[in-house]
Amino acid sequence: MHILLMASAFNSLTQRVYAELGELGHTVAVEVTPDGDAMRAAVVRHEPELVVAPMLTAAIPADVRTARTCLIVHPGPPGDRGPASLDRAVQEGVTAWGVTVLQAEEEMDAGPVWASVDCEVPPVGKSDLYRGEVSDAAMEAVLLAVDRFASGAYVPRRQSDPALAAAVRVRPALRQDERRIDWAADPTATVLRKLRAADSRPGVVDELLGARWFLHGGHPEDRLRGEPGRLLATRAGAVCRATRDGAVWLPRLRPRPAPGGPPTFALPAVTALGALLPPLPEDPLPPELAGARDTWADIRYREDGAAGVLSFSFPGGAMSAADCRRLLAAYRHARTRPTSVLVLGGARDVFSNGIDLKAIEAAADPGAESWANITAIDDLVEAVLTTTDRLVVAALGGNAGAGGVMLALAADEVWCRQGAVLNPHYRLMGLYGSEYWTYTLPRRVGPAMAARLTRQALPVGAAAALRIGLVDRLLMCGPQEFGADVARLAARLARTAGTQPRIAAKKAEAERREARRTLASYRAEELARMREAFFDPRSSYHALRSAFVHRRAPAGTPSHLREAPAASCP
Repeated sequence: MHILLMASAFNSLTQRVYAELGELGHTVAVEVTPDGDAMRAAVVRHEPELVVAPMLTAAIPADVRTARTCLIVHPGPPGDRGPASLDRAVQEGVTAWGVTVLQAEEEMDAGPVWASVDCEVPPVGKSDLYRGEVSDAAMEAVLLAVDRFASGAYVPRRQSDPALAAAVRVRPALRQDERRIDWAADPTATVLRKLRAADSRPGVVDELLGARWFLHGGHPEDRLRGEPGRLLATRAGAVCRATRDGAVWLPRLRPRPAPGGPPTFALPAVTALGALLPPLPEDPLPPELAGARDTWADIRYREDGAAGVLSFSFPGGAMSAADCRRLLAAYRHARTRPTSVLVLGGARDVFSNGIDLKAIEAAADPGAESWANITAIDDLVEAVLTTTDRLVVAALGGNAGAGGVMLALAADEVWCRQGAVLNPHYRLMGLYGSEYWTYTLPRRVGPAMAARLTRQALPVGAAAALRIGLVDRLLMCGPQEFGADVARLAARLARTAGTQPRIAAKKAEAERREARRTLASYRAEELARMREAFFDPRSSYHALRSAFVHRRAPAGTPSHLREAPAASCP
Protein backbone atom coordinates (compact mmCIF):
# COMPACT_ATOMS: atom_id res chain seq x y z
CA MET A 1 0.00 0.00 0.00
CA HIS A 2 1.13 3.59 -0.63
CA ILE A 3 1.10 5.41 2.71
CA LEU A 4 1.83 9.05 3.46
CA LEU A 5 3.15 9.93 6.92
CA MET A 6 2.30 13.49 7.91
CA ALA A 7 4.08 14.79 10.98
CA SER A 8 4.98 18.02 12.70
CA ALA A 9 8.53 16.68 13.07
CA PHE A 10 10.42 13.58 11.97
CA ASN A 11 10.68 12.46 15.59
CA SER A 12 11.60 9.05 17.00
CA LEU A 13 8.12 7.54 16.65
CA THR A 14 7.65 8.85 13.10
CA GLN A 15 11.03 7.39 12.18
CA ARG A 16 10.08 4.01 13.61
CA VAL A 17 6.73 3.95 11.81
CA TYR A 18 8.50 4.95 8.58
CA ALA A 19 11.14 2.25 8.92
CA GLU A 20 8.87 -0.60 10.00
CA LEU A 21 6.11 0.04 7.47
CA GLY A 22 8.75 0.10 4.74
CA GLU A 23 10.26 -3.13 6.00
CA LEU A 24 6.83 -4.76 5.62
CA GLY A 25 6.71 -3.83 1.94
CA HIS A 26 4.58 -0.68 2.00
CA THR A 27 5.79 2.32 0.04
CA VAL A 28 6.06 5.15 2.52
CA ALA A 29 6.51 8.87 1.97
CA VAL A 30 7.05 11.44 4.71
CA GLU A 31 6.03 15.08 4.79
CA VAL A 32 6.74 17.52 7.60
CA THR A 33 3.55 19.57 7.49
CA PRO A 34 3.41 22.67 9.69
CA ASP A 35 -0.06 23.78 8.54
CA GLY A 36 -3.15 22.90 6.56
CA ASP A 37 -1.85 24.23 3.25
CA ALA A 38 1.22 22.01 3.53
CA MET A 39 -1.02 19.01 4.24
CA ARG A 40 -3.14 19.72 1.17
CA ALA A 41 -0.05 20.01 -1.01
CA ALA A 42 1.40 16.79 0.42
CA VAL A 43 -1.73 14.79 -0.40
CA VAL A 44 -1.85 16.18 -3.93
CA ARG A 45 1.85 15.43 -4.44
CA HIS A 46 1.77 11.83 -3.20
CA GLU A 47 -1.83 10.69 -3.84
CA PRO A 48 -1.66 8.19 -0.96
CA GLU A 49 -4.10 5.38 -0.30
CA LEU A 50 -3.84 6.12 3.41
CA VAL A 51 -2.55 8.98 5.57
CA VAL A 52 -1.00 8.22 8.98
CA ALA A 53 0.00 10.94 11.46
CA PRO A 54 2.34 9.50 14.13
CA MET A 55 3.00 12.92 15.70
CA LEU A 56 0.96 15.86 14.47
CA THR A 57 0.22 19.02 16.44
CA ALA A 58 -1.78 20.85 13.74
CA ALA A 59 -5.34 19.96 12.76
CA ILE A 60 -5.92 18.20 9.44
CA PRO A 61 -8.17 20.34 7.20
CA ALA A 62 -11.69 19.07 6.49
CA ASP A 63 -11.09 18.72 2.75
CA VAL A 64 -8.06 16.50 3.37
CA ARG A 65 -9.71 14.18 5.88
CA THR A 66 -12.82 13.79 3.76
CA ALA A 67 -10.82 12.98 0.61
CA ARG A 68 -8.51 10.45 2.34
CA THR A 69 -8.72 8.32 5.44
CA CYS A 70 -6.38 10.01 7.93
CA LEU A 71 -5.29 8.08 11.02
CA ILE A 72 -4.00 9.91 14.09
CA VAL A 73 -1.77 8.27 16.70
CA HIS A 74 -2.83 9.50 20.15
CA PRO A 75 -0.63 8.57 23.15
CA GLY A 76 -3.54 7.69 25.39
CA PRO A 77 -6.17 4.96 25.78
CA PRO A 78 -9.54 5.16 24.01
CA GLY A 79 -11.57 8.12 25.26
CA ASP A 80 -8.56 10.10 26.44
CA ARG A 81 -8.44 13.46 24.71
CA GLY A 82 -6.15 16.45 25.00
CA PRO A 83 -2.60 17.65 24.29
CA ALA A 84 -0.99 16.53 27.56
CA SER A 85 -1.92 12.87 27.68
CA LEU A 86 1.47 11.46 28.67
CA ASP A 87 2.32 14.40 30.92
CA ARG A 88 -0.80 13.77 32.98
CA ALA A 89 -0.34 10.00 33.01
CA VAL A 90 3.18 10.30 34.43
CA GLN A 91 2.35 13.09 36.89
CA GLU A 92 -0.68 11.19 38.19
CA GLY A 93 1.41 8.07 38.68
CA VAL A 94 -0.71 5.68 36.60
CA THR A 95 0.76 2.21 36.13
CA ALA A 96 -1.11 1.32 32.94
CA TRP A 97 -1.83 3.43 29.87
CA GLY A 98 -2.34 2.91 26.16
CA VAL A 99 -2.14 4.23 22.62
CA THR A 100 -5.09 4.79 20.28
CA VAL A 101 -5.13 5.09 16.50
CA LEU A 102 -8.22 7.05 15.51
CA GLN A 103 -9.61 8.67 12.41
CA ALA A 104 -9.23 12.42 12.07
CA GLU A 105 -12.40 14.41 12.57
CA GLU A 106 -13.24 18.03 13.34
CA GLU A 107 -13.00 17.54 17.11
CA MET A 108 -9.46 16.61 18.16
CA ASP A 109 -9.04 13.01 19.34
CA ALA A 110 -12.77 12.34 18.95
CA GLY A 111 -12.78 10.28 15.73
CA PRO A 112 -13.62 6.60 15.28
CA VAL A 113 -11.13 4.17 16.82
CA TRP A 114 -9.24 1.91 14.40
CA ALA A 115 -6.97 0.27 16.98
CA SER A 116 -5.82 0.58 20.57
CA VAL A 117 -3.05 -1.17 22.50
CA ASP A 118 -2.39 -1.09 26.25
CA CYS A 119 1.02 -0.55 27.79
CA GLU A 120 2.62 -0.47 31.22
CA VAL A 121 3.98 2.74 32.76
CA PRO A 122 7.16 2.11 34.77
CA PRO A 123 8.61 4.88 36.98
CA VAL A 124 10.60 6.62 34.25
CA GLY A 125 10.60 10.01 32.57
CA LYS A 126 8.03 10.96 29.94
CA SER A 127 10.53 10.99 27.07
CA ASP A 128 11.89 7.56 28.03
CA LEU A 129 8.32 6.23 28.28
CA TYR A 130 7.44 7.74 24.90
CA ARG A 131 10.43 6.13 23.19
CA GLY A 132 9.86 2.84 25.00
CA GLU A 133 6.53 1.37 26.08
CA VAL A 134 4.45 3.98 24.25
CA SER A 135 6.44 3.53 21.04
CA ASP A 136 5.95 -0.25 21.22
CA ALA A 137 2.21 0.13 21.77
CA ALA A 138 1.93 2.78 19.06
CA MET A 139 3.72 0.63 16.51
CA GLU A 140 1.52 -2.36 17.29
CA ALA A 141 -1.59 -0.21 17.02
CA VAL A 142 -0.47 1.39 13.73
CA LEU A 143 0.23 -1.98 12.13
CA LEU A 144 -3.14 -3.30 13.29
CA ALA A 145 -4.94 -0.22 11.96
CA VAL A 146 -3.13 -0.41 8.60
CA ASP A 147 -4.05 -4.09 8.24
CA ARG A 148 -7.66 -3.33 9.11
CA PHE A 149 -7.79 -0.51 6.58
CA ALA A 150 -6.21 -2.68 3.89
CA SER A 151 -8.82 -5.40 4.46
CA GLY A 152 -11.58 -3.01 3.42
CA ALA A 153 -13.94 -4.83 5.75
CA TYR A 154 -13.21 -3.27 9.14
CA VAL A 155 -15.61 -0.68 10.54
CA PRO A 156 -13.94 1.54 13.15
CA ARG A 157 -15.76 2.06 16.44
CA ARG A 158 -17.22 5.48 16.98
CA GLN A 159 -16.56 6.99 20.38
CA SER A 160 -20.31 7.54 20.80
CA ASP A 161 -20.56 3.75 21.10
CA PRO A 162 -21.81 3.09 24.65
CA ALA A 163 -18.81 0.80 25.27
CA LEU A 164 -16.44 3.72 24.55
CA ALA A 165 -18.48 6.76 25.52
CA ALA A 166 -18.12 6.12 29.24
CA ALA A 167 -14.32 6.43 28.93
CA VAL A 168 -14.34 9.79 27.13
CA ARG A 169 -12.38 12.36 29.11
CA VAL A 170 -11.26 15.70 27.64
CA ARG A 171 -8.35 17.25 29.52
CA PRO A 172 -6.53 20.50 28.76
CA ALA A 173 -2.80 21.09 28.61
CA LEU A 174 -0.93 20.70 31.89
CA ARG A 175 -0.17 24.22 33.11
CA GLN A 176 2.90 25.24 35.07
CA ASP A 177 0.82 25.99 38.17
CA GLU A 178 -0.19 22.30 38.19
CA ARG A 179 3.42 21.24 37.74
CA ARG A 180 4.77 23.52 40.48
CA ILE A 181 6.82 21.82 43.20
CA ASP A 182 6.26 22.77 46.84
CA TRP A 183 9.59 21.71 48.28
CA ALA A 184 8.39 22.10 51.86
CA ALA A 185 5.18 20.12 51.42
CA ASP A 186 5.51 17.69 48.49
CA PRO A 187 6.86 14.24 49.35
CA THR A 188 9.69 12.89 47.23
CA ALA A 189 7.38 10.60 45.25
CA THR A 190 5.27 13.59 44.18
CA VAL A 191 8.34 15.67 43.29
CA LEU A 192 9.67 12.86 41.13
CA ARG A 193 6.37 12.43 39.29
CA LYS A 194 6.23 16.15 38.50
CA LEU A 195 9.83 16.21 37.29
CA ARG A 196 9.44 13.06 35.20
CA ALA A 197 6.24 14.36 33.59
CA ALA A 198 8.17 17.33 32.17
CA ASP A 199 11.64 15.88 31.74
CA SER A 200 12.13 16.80 28.08
CA ARG A 201 9.55 19.52 27.49
CA PRO A 202 8.43 21.81 28.94
CA GLY A 203 10.36 21.32 32.19
CA VAL A 204 9.13 22.46 35.61
CA VAL A 205 9.45 26.18 36.34
CA ASP A 206 11.10 26.75 39.70
CA GLU A 207 13.14 29.30 41.63
CA LEU A 208 16.67 28.34 42.58
CA LEU A 209 19.46 30.56 43.94
CA GLY A 210 17.52 33.72 43.13
CA ALA A 211 16.81 32.88 39.47
CA ARG A 212 14.03 31.19 37.54
CA TRP A 213 14.75 27.87 35.86
CA PHE A 214 13.12 25.00 34.05
CA LEU A 215 14.00 21.74 35.80
CA HIS A 216 14.46 18.80 33.41
CA GLY A 217 14.32 15.30 34.85
CA GLY A 218 14.64 13.96 38.36
CA HIS A 219 16.05 10.91 40.14
CA PRO A 220 15.77 9.69 43.75
CA GLU A 221 18.55 9.91 46.33
CA ASP A 222 18.74 7.33 49.13
CA ARG A 223 21.12 8.90 51.67
CA LEU A 224 21.54 12.67 51.51
CA ARG A 225 19.10 14.75 53.55
CA GLY A 226 18.66 18.42 54.43
CA GLU A 227 16.34 21.38 54.72
CA PRO A 228 13.65 21.13 52.02
CA GLY A 229 14.62 23.08 48.92
CA ARG A 230 18.32 23.37 49.76
CA LEU A 231 21.08 22.10 47.48
CA LEU A 232 23.09 19.36 49.16
CA ALA A 233 25.77 18.11 46.76
CA THR A 234 26.89 17.73 43.16
CA ARG A 235 27.71 14.63 41.14
CA ALA A 236 28.96 14.53 37.56
CA GLY A 237 27.26 17.81 36.69
CA ALA A 238 23.97 17.16 38.52
CA VAL A 239 22.82 18.78 41.76
CA CYS A 240 21.05 17.11 44.68
CA ARG A 241 18.16 19.02 46.28
CA ALA A 242 16.42 18.19 49.53
CA THR A 243 12.70 17.40 49.70
CA ARG A 244 10.36 17.16 52.67
CA ASP A 245 11.23 13.50 53.27
CA GLY A 246 14.34 12.87 51.20
CA ALA A 247 16.17 14.32 48.22
CA VAL A 248 16.25 14.22 44.43
CA TRP A 249 18.95 14.67 41.82
CA LEU A 250 18.41 17.31 39.14
CA PRO A 251 20.59 16.50 36.13
CA ARG A 252 19.67 19.40 33.82
CA LEU A 253 18.46 22.99 34.10
CA ARG A 254 17.34 25.47 31.49
CA PRO A 255 17.31 29.23 32.17
CA ARG A 256 13.88 30.77 31.82
CA PRO A 257 14.02 32.99 28.71
CA ALA A 258 13.74 36.73 29.23
CA PRO A 259 10.61 38.33 27.73
CA GLY A 260 11.34 38.78 24.05
CA GLY A 261 14.76 37.18 24.52
CA PRO A 262 16.30 34.27 22.65
CA PRO A 263 15.26 30.67 23.44
CA THR A 264 17.29 28.73 25.96
CA PHE A 265 18.28 25.08 26.19
CA ALA A 266 19.01 22.59 28.96
CA LEU A 267 22.53 22.01 30.23
CA PRO A 268 24.04 20.03 33.11
CA ALA A 269 22.82 21.71 36.29
CA VAL A 270 26.30 22.65 37.51
CA THR A 271 27.14 24.22 34.15
CA ALA A 272 23.83 26.08 33.95
CA LEU A 273 24.10 27.51 37.48
CA GLY A 274 27.70 28.61 36.95
CA ALA A 275 28.80 31.32 39.35
CA LEU A 276 25.45 31.18 41.19
CA LEU A 277 26.30 27.76 42.59
CA PRO A 278 27.62 27.95 46.17
CA PRO A 279 30.42 25.66 47.33
CA LEU A 280 28.94 22.17 47.60
CA PRO A 281 30.57 18.82 48.28
CA GLU A 282 31.03 16.54 45.29
CA ASP A 283 29.42 13.18 46.07
CA PRO A 284 31.17 10.77 43.68
CA LEU A 285 29.77 7.32 43.05
CA PRO A 286 32.08 4.78 41.41
CA PRO A 287 30.20 2.79 38.72
CA GLU A 288 30.88 -0.50 40.47
CA LEU A 289 29.09 0.73 43.63
CA ALA A 290 26.09 2.29 41.91
CA GLY A 291 24.19 -0.98 41.55
CA ALA A 292 23.58 -1.26 45.28
CA ARG A 293 22.19 2.28 45.60
CA ASP A 294 18.82 3.88 44.86
CA THR A 295 20.38 7.06 43.59
CA TRP A 296 21.29 8.82 40.37
CA ALA A 297 24.24 7.47 38.41
CA ASP A 298 24.66 7.86 34.67
CA ILE A 299 27.34 5.13 34.56
CA ARG A 300 26.95 1.77 36.34
CA TYR A 301 28.93 -1.48 36.36
CA ARG A 302 27.87 -4.93 37.51
CA GLU A 303 29.08 -8.49 37.08
CA ASP A 304 27.47 -11.89 36.72
CA GLY A 305 30.16 -14.52 36.79
CA ALA A 306 32.56 -13.92 33.91
CA ALA A 307 30.34 -11.27 32.30
CA GLY A 308 30.53 -7.57 33.11
CA VAL A 309 27.94 -4.97 32.13
CA LEU A 310 28.97 -1.31 31.84
CA SER A 311 25.72 0.58 31.37
CA PHE A 312 25.32 4.31 30.82
CA SER A 313 22.49 6.75 30.25
CA PHE A 314 23.06 10.35 29.18
CA PRO A 315 20.13 12.74 28.53
CA GLY A 316 18.99 12.34 24.95
CA GLY A 317 21.98 10.12 24.25
CA ALA A 318 24.29 13.14 23.95
CA MET A 319 27.83 12.50 25.20
CA SER A 320 29.93 15.53 26.06
CA ALA A 321 33.71 15.44 26.18
CA ALA A 322 33.52 15.04 29.96
CA ASP A 323 30.96 12.23 29.65
CA CYS A 324 33.18 10.39 27.16
CA ARG A 325 36.19 10.71 29.45
CA ARG A 326 34.25 9.40 32.45
CA LEU A 327 32.88 6.50 30.43
CA LEU A 328 36.36 5.73 29.09
CA ALA A 329 37.74 5.64 32.63
CA ALA A 330 34.95 3.26 33.66
CA TYR A 331 35.60 1.11 30.58
CA ARG A 332 39.29 0.89 31.40
CA HIS A 333 38.44 -0.14 34.96
CA ALA A 334 36.03 -2.79 33.64
CA ARG A 335 38.87 -4.17 31.53
CA THR A 336 40.86 -4.88 34.71
CA ARG A 337 38.15 -7.23 35.93
CA PRO A 338 38.44 -11.02 35.41
CA THR A 339 35.68 -11.29 32.80
CA SER A 340 35.61 -12.82 29.34
CA VAL A 341 32.58 -10.83 28.11
CA LEU A 342 32.12 -7.09 28.60
CA VAL A 343 28.79 -5.50 27.69
CA LEU A 344 28.78 -1.82 26.82
CA GLY A 345 25.23 -0.53 27.26
CA GLY A 346 22.35 -2.61 28.48
CA ALA A 347 20.26 0.29 29.78
CA ARG A 348 16.78 1.13 28.54
CA ASP A 349 16.13 4.11 26.24
CA VAL A 350 18.67 5.86 24.00
CA PHE A 351 22.06 4.18 23.64
CA SER A 352 23.99 7.16 22.25
CA ASN A 353 23.65 9.87 19.65
CA GLY A 354 27.32 10.85 19.64
CA ILE A 355 28.73 14.25 20.57
CA ASP A 356 26.79 16.68 22.78
CA LEU A 357 25.67 19.52 20.52
CA LYS A 358 24.19 21.51 23.40
CA ALA A 359 27.44 21.52 25.36
CA ILE A 360 29.21 22.61 22.19
CA GLU A 361 26.69 25.38 21.47
CA ALA A 362 27.09 26.71 25.02
CA ALA A 363 30.89 26.75 24.89
CA ALA A 364 32.86 29.97 24.55
CA ASP A 365 34.59 28.43 21.52
CA PRO A 366 32.24 25.92 19.84
CA GLY A 367 34.89 24.85 17.37
CA ALA A 368 37.39 23.98 20.08
CA GLU A 369 34.70 22.23 22.14
CA SER A 370 33.63 20.25 19.07
CA TRP A 371 37.22 19.12 18.63
CA ALA A 372 37.56 18.17 22.29
CA ASN A 373 34.31 16.20 22.12
CA ILE A 374 35.12 14.29 18.95
CA THR A 375 38.61 13.36 20.12
CA ALA A 376 37.22 12.20 23.47
CA ILE A 377 34.63 9.92 21.84
CA ASP A 378 37.27 8.69 19.40
CA ASP A 379 39.41 7.70 22.38
CA LEU A 380 36.49 5.70 23.76
CA VAL A 381 35.84 3.95 20.45
CA GLU A 382 39.54 3.20 20.07
CA ALA A 383 39.56 1.54 23.49
CA VAL A 384 36.71 -0.73 22.40
CA LEU A 385 38.30 -1.56 19.06
CA THR A 386 41.64 -2.44 20.68
CA THR A 387 40.19 -4.69 23.39
CA THR A 388 41.60 -8.10 22.51
CA ASP A 389 41.47 -9.99 25.82
CA ARG A 390 37.68 -10.45 25.95
CA LEU A 391 34.58 -10.19 23.79
CA VAL A 392 32.81 -6.85 23.79
CA VAL A 393 29.06 -6.64 23.22
CA ALA A 394 27.24 -3.39 22.53
CA ALA A 395 23.67 -3.65 23.87
CA LEU A 396 21.23 -1.09 22.48
CA GLY A 397 18.06 -0.82 24.53
CA GLY A 398 16.88 2.12 22.47
CA ASN A 399 17.73 4.36 19.57
CA ALA A 400 21.21 5.33 18.41
CA GLY A 401 22.47 7.87 15.92
CA ALA A 402 25.64 9.16 14.28
CA GLY A 403 28.66 8.51 16.51
CA GLY A 404 26.51 6.47 18.87
CA VAL A 405 25.92 3.89 16.15
CA MET A 406 29.62 3.84 15.35
CA LEU A 407 30.48 3.35 19.03
CA ALA A 408 28.27 0.25 18.98
CA LEU A 409 29.86 -1.02 15.77
CA ALA A 410 33.27 -1.03 17.46
CA ALA A 411 32.11 -4.01 19.53
CA ASP A 412 32.43 -7.66 18.51
CA GLU A 413 28.68 -8.16 18.66
CA VAL A 414 25.78 -5.71 18.59
CA TRP A 415 22.57 -6.68 20.39
CA CYS A 416 19.54 -4.50 19.82
CA ARG A 417 16.06 -4.34 21.29
CA GLN A 418 13.44 -4.92 18.60
CA GLY A 419 11.96 -1.41 18.94
CA ALA A 420 15.18 0.53 18.37
CA VAL A 421 15.85 2.81 15.40
CA LEU A 422 19.37 3.46 14.12
CA ASN A 423 20.58 6.50 12.19
CA PRO A 424 24.10 5.57 10.96
CA HIS A 425 24.97 8.88 9.32
CA TYR A 426 26.26 12.41 9.94
CA ARG A 427 25.18 14.32 6.84
CA LEU A 428 22.22 16.10 8.41
CA MET A 429 24.59 17.93 10.75
CA GLY A 430 26.95 18.90 7.93
CA LEU A 431 29.68 16.55 9.14
CA TYR A 432 31.83 13.85 7.58
CA GLY A 433 31.94 11.88 10.82
CA SER A 434 34.61 10.15 12.85
CA GLU A 435 34.55 7.40 15.53
CA TYR A 436 36.43 5.13 13.05
CA TRP A 437 33.26 4.76 10.97
CA THR A 438 35.18 4.48 7.71
CA TYR A 439 36.57 1.21 9.09
CA THR A 440 33.69 -0.24 11.13
CA LEU A 441 30.68 0.52 8.94
CA PRO A 442 32.01 -1.00 5.67
CA ARG A 443 33.37 -3.93 7.70
CA ARG A 444 29.81 -4.57 8.90
CA VAL A 445 27.63 -3.92 5.87
CA GLY A 446 30.02 -3.66 2.92
CA PRO A 447 31.24 -0.51 1.11
CA ALA A 448 28.17 -0.09 -1.11
CA MET A 449 25.67 -0.28 1.75
CA ALA A 450 27.87 1.96 3.93
CA ALA A 451 27.85 4.60 1.19
CA ARG A 452 24.09 4.28 0.80
CA LEU A 453 23.36 4.59 4.53
CA THR A 454 25.52 7.66 4.98
CA ARG A 455 24.35 9.34 1.78
CA GLN A 456 20.59 8.81 2.16
CA ALA A 457 20.63 9.63 5.90
CA LEU A 458 17.45 7.66 6.60
CA PRO A 459 16.47 5.75 9.75
CA VAL A 460 16.97 2.00 9.88
CA GLY A 461 14.59 -0.15 11.90
CA ALA A 462 15.84 -2.99 14.05
CA ALA A 463 14.69 -5.76 11.68
CA ALA A 464 16.41 -4.12 8.70
CA ALA A 465 19.54 -3.52 10.81
CA LEU A 466 19.70 -7.25 11.53
CA ARG A 467 19.14 -8.12 7.88
CA ILE A 468 21.91 -5.89 6.52
CA GLY A 469 24.42 -6.72 9.26
CA LEU A 470 24.37 -3.59 11.42
CA VAL A 471 23.34 -5.72 14.41
CA ASP A 472 23.81 -9.40 15.28
CA ARG A 473 20.91 -10.16 17.60
CA LEU A 474 17.43 -8.78 18.23
CA LEU A 475 16.00 -9.00 21.73
CA MET A 476 12.22 -9.37 21.57
CA CYS A 477 11.43 -7.82 24.93
CA GLY A 478 10.04 -4.69 26.49
CA PRO A 479 12.27 -1.80 27.57
CA GLN A 480 11.97 -2.72 31.24
CA GLU A 481 13.13 -6.30 30.65
CA PHE A 482 16.04 -5.42 28.38
CA GLY A 483 18.74 -5.03 31.03
CA ALA A 484 18.02 -8.36 32.72
CA ASP A 485 17.82 -10.16 29.38
CA VAL A 486 21.17 -8.71 28.28
CA ALA A 487 22.87 -9.71 31.54
CA ARG A 488 21.52 -13.25 31.27
CA LEU A 489 22.64 -13.64 27.63
CA ALA A 490 26.08 -12.18 28.41
CA ALA A 491 26.58 -14.61 31.30
CA ARG A 492 25.58 -17.47 28.99
CA LEU A 493 28.03 -16.26 26.31
CA ALA A 494 30.82 -16.12 28.89
CA ARG A 495 30.15 -19.78 29.76
CA THR A 496 30.05 -20.91 26.12
CA ALA A 497 32.89 -23.21 25.13
CA GLY A 498 33.63 -21.29 21.96
CA THR A 499 34.19 -17.94 23.65
CA GLN A 500 37.87 -18.39 24.53
CA PRO A 501 38.81 -19.54 20.99
CA ARG A 502 36.95 -16.50 19.64
CA ILE A 503 39.00 -14.22 21.89
CA ALA A 504 42.24 -15.78 20.68
CA ALA A 505 41.13 -15.44 17.05
CA LYS A 506 40.12 -11.83 17.68
CA LYS A 507 43.59 -10.93 18.92
CA ALA A 508 45.23 -12.54 15.89
CA GLU A 509 42.88 -10.75 13.49
CA ALA A 510 43.61 -7.40 15.17
CA GLU A 511 47.31 -7.93 14.55
CA ARG A 512 46.69 -8.77 10.89
CA ARG A 513 44.44 -5.71 10.52
CA GLU A 514 47.09 -3.40 11.88
CA ALA A 515 49.60 -4.87 9.47
CA ARG A 516 47.29 -4.11 6.53
CA ARG A 517 46.24 -0.64 7.65
CA THR A 518 46.47 0.95 11.06
CA LEU A 519 43.46 2.18 12.98
CA ALA A 520 45.34 5.43 13.49
CA SER A 521 45.23 6.12 9.75
CA TYR A 522 41.42 5.89 9.68
CA ARG A 523 41.21 8.27 12.62
CA ALA A 524 43.63 10.77 11.09
CA GLU A 525 41.74 10.92 7.78
CA GLU A 526 38.36 11.33 9.49
CA LEU A 527 39.57 14.00 11.90
CA ALA A 528 41.16 16.00 9.10
CA ARG A 529 37.70 16.30 7.52
CA MET A 530 36.09 17.10 10.87
CA ARG A 531 38.61 19.81 11.67
CA GLU A 532 37.63 21.61 8.46
CA ALA A 533 33.99 21.70 9.54
CA PHE A 534 34.67 22.61 13.17
CA PHE A 535 37.03 25.51 12.59
CA ASP A 536 35.57 27.05 9.44
CA PRO A 537 32.95 29.63 10.54
CA ARG A 538 31.29 29.30 7.11
CA SER A 539 30.76 25.57 7.57
CA SER A 540 27.11 24.46 7.45
CA TYR A 541 27.75 22.52 10.67
CA HIS A 542 27.56 25.64 12.81
CA ALA A 543 24.19 26.78 11.46
CA LEU A 544 22.75 23.26 11.53
CA ARG A 545 23.96 22.70 15.09
CA SER A 546 22.45 25.98 16.26
CA ALA A 547 19.12 25.19 14.57
CA PHE A 548 19.04 21.76 16.22
CA VAL A 549 19.90 23.01 19.70
CA HIS A 550 17.42 25.89 19.58
CA ARG A 551 14.71 23.61 18.12
CA ARG A 552 14.18 25.74 15.04
CA ALA A 553 11.85 23.60 12.98
CA PRO A 554 12.34 23.41 9.21
CA ALA A 555 9.86 25.34 7.10
CA GLY A 556 8.79 22.11 5.44
CA THR A 557 9.94 18.62 4.61
CA PRO A 558 13.75 18.34 4.68
CA SER A 559 15.35 17.61 1.32
CA HIS A 560 16.70 14.20 2.32
CA LEU A 561 13.13 13.04 3.00
CA ARG A 562 11.85 14.53 -0.24
CA GLU A 563 14.64 12.68 -2.06
CA ALA A 564 14.08 9.41 -0.21
CA PRO A 565 13.19 6.31 -2.21
CA ALA A 566 9.55 5.24 -2.10
CA ALA A 567 10.32 2.19 0.05
CA SER A 568 12.07 2.96 3.32
CA CYS A 569 13.78 -0.36 3.95
CA PRO A 570 17.51 -0.58 2.97
